[in-house]
Amino acid sequence: MSFDLQGRTAVVFGVANKRSIAWSIAQGLHNAGATLAVTCQNERLEQEAKDLIVSLPGAEGFMCDVSNDDAVDRLFSKLKEQYGKLHVLVHSVAFAPAEELKGDFVNTTREGFRISHDVSVYSLIALARAAAPLMEDGGSIITMTYYGAEKVVPHYNVMGVAKAALECTVRYLAYDLGKRKIRVNAISAGPIKTLAARGISGLSEMLKSHAERAPLQRNVDLNEVGATGVFLASDASSGITGEVIHVDCGYNIMGF
Repeated sequence: MSFDLQGRTAVVFGVANKRSIAWSIAQGLHNAGATLAVTCQNERLEQEAKDLIVSLPGAEGFMCDVSNDDAVDRLFSKLKEQYGKLHVLVHSVAFAPAEELKGDFVNTTREGFRISHDVSVYSLIALARAAAPLMEDGGSIITMTYYGAEKVVPHYNVMGVAKAALECTVRYLAYDLGKRKIRVNAISAGPIKTLAARGISGLSEMLKSHAERAPLQRNVDLNEVGATGVFLASDASSGITGEVIHVDCGYNIMGF
């Protein structure tokens, strides 16, 4: 088994800037030989993403609002027309209103709960459903989660609940899509200074505590998460589905 992705097409959702996990995975997939389609959420993010995409010869950029079913359908129609088949889908999408990531979880609003689950969880279902018909040869679907799905992380609040739902969704999708030889897995990365993470109150303290308690005594590097994404996209992980793989320097194994 190898990490060679020559002749395969991958679509990556969630590229925001050069510090995003999605971008690290996109670079790794490109270096492994995959043909890349890279999407961004809206026009505000499109320009920075466009500048990054240009650095990957052969990659194409698309815009898609994953909370809009019509937009998802339009995108996959374009992907089918341009590429025919799809082999890898990377879902690195999560959002909750900023006010929901402050204060006490008990004050989560109904609308904040709905938005966080729609964008962060249901979008994976919508994208998997749209991608499956294009994965004629089987494929790999990869999403991003975090330790706050398993244990309480102060200030992560409703996103922790959304990530728990996402991890459960991974298992149900893995069961449904296994008959089509489509694997579905999640990467649980340690805290990283991404654009999304900066919206979480107390990120600096989180990074310090993580480095102190993790067995490797450091925080995870963005490229390490990207490399795991390439592994899950490749035949080297052909027997793995429905799993959450921690890439957090071992932090999750510690009791205290």
